[in-house]
Amino acid sequence: MDSVRIDKYLWAIRAFKTRTEATEACKGGRVKVGGQNAKPSRDVSPGEVITLRKGPVTYTYKVLRPLENRVGAKLVPDFVEDLTPEEEKARLHAPVETFFVTRERGTGRPTKKERREMDQLWDSL
Repeated sequence: MDSVRIDKYLWAIRAFKTRTEATEACKGGRVKVGGQNAKPSRDVSPGEVITLRKGPVTYTYKVLRPLENRVGAKLVPDFVEDLTPEEEKARLHAPVETFFVTRERGTGRPTKKERREMDQLWDSL
């Protein structure tokens, strides 16, 4: 076997839990081979470099041997070389910044009392 579909390969090396997820990632433009977007049916051969964006991390893999069926996690290094830099992997464990900012009560939208006062002002005009 010289080549295999990229969606099957990504599923087989355990980059995705299901083949459907791998297919959707290819269709969504999150998988690149040689810097170009890869369709799910694209064949990959030994020596090709796959770039895969999952969440905040961009993984980089080098195909060592094509693989069509899913194998155990211990056997995956025989088929793929992980070229992902450590700083990319560190993003996975980075603290998530929250955008919620505390505010003093009544400084945002008008309170019920303030709204009534505004309504009275508008009615008096």
